[in-house]
Amino acid sequence: MFVRSLLTLLICLSLFAPALAADNELTAEEKAAGWQLLFNGKDTTGWKCNNDKPIATKVEDGALAPYKSGGYLIIYDKPFGDFILKCDAKMGDPQCNSGVFFRVGEPANPVYTGMEMQVMAGKGTGMHDFGAIYDLVAPSKNNSKADDWNAIEIKAVGPLVTVKVNGEEVSKINCDEWPEKTKRPDGSKHKFGSAIKEMPRSGYLGFQDHNHKAWYKNVKLLELKDK
Repeated sequence: MFVRSLLTLLICLSLFAPALAADNELTAEEKAAGWQLLFNGKDTTGWKCNNDKPIATKVEDGALAPYKSGGYLIIYDKPFGDFILKCDAKMGDPQCNSGVFFRVGEPANPVYTGMEMQVMAGKGTGMHDFGAIYDLVAPSKNNSKADDWNAIEIKAVGPLVTVKVNGEEVSKINCDEWPEKTKRPDGSKHKFGSAIKEMPRSGYLGFQDHNHKAWYKNVKLLELKDK
């Protein structure tokens, strides 16, 4: 009797539980909400190097592989303004250095015309560690996983950018509060030649090849222009 009741309960739970998508697929709920799947898990359709060359590397186990792609970034071929971006990232070795770039105004010059969420091996909490908005805001914590996939979410709405790693918000910035060229609000200097307030608020997104293996999958984006 107990076994039969347990089986009945499990069947009911399976019927009413929300459907989970396989890798590189949208759930029914995501489709209804207007999410876009930017990577099909099979090939690099829709993607190219930031120097306009085709991507030289193949998809590996259902993931984009920027390493030795032929450019500094592999970028999606459509710019976005306000959005929520979700993806999963995995690091290839203990010295891994990569990143998720977004709002890149000039693909030929991504380092100074776009922002980067750092993907970096180690457990540091500096401005160049995992979860940082690179060279601008350090993460409040480093909850990255060295040998597993890390869930990343970046939300950009006007001047506001927030970053979540594995479900927790770790960094955020209000670009309007950064009006001085080359300076952070505390007066210290950052790498950008322009004021962060003047950085592009629409541009390309992509994944960095910084001479170390890293992989990216489940790349999904929700545009917020009509929200």
